[in-house]
Amino acid sequence: MLKKLMQALFIVTPLVAFPALSYDKSPIFLAQADGMTEGEVRKIDPETQKITIKHGPIVKYDMGAMTMVFRVSDPSMLNKVAVGDKIIFDIEKTGGAMVVVSLQKMN
Repeated sequence: MLKKLMQALFIVTPLVAFPALSYDKSPIFLAQADGMTEGEVRKIDPETQKITIKHGPIVKYDMGAMTMVFRVSDPSMLNKVAVGDKIIFDIEKTGGAMVVVSLQKMN
């Protein structure tokens, strides 16, 4: 009986003691897990097809948080956001430049 009780405690204790280790299913967590980064639109320049974003760390390129100007791969992306919008985005290096290839407005 004591052995079964100890086995049950061994199984249940981590589930009770470490709830913070549970899987986060929030949209921001999922986006970051998919290589996307959070940011805020600071400026939009349709003529040059560029967007200025104040962003958090870009993990896949080992970049810290900063404000940067990026080209966009599809100019229609610029019509989906406005200055001040919170976004999640993904970039790729293209011809030595960082280019936004995916952009979503956050709710």
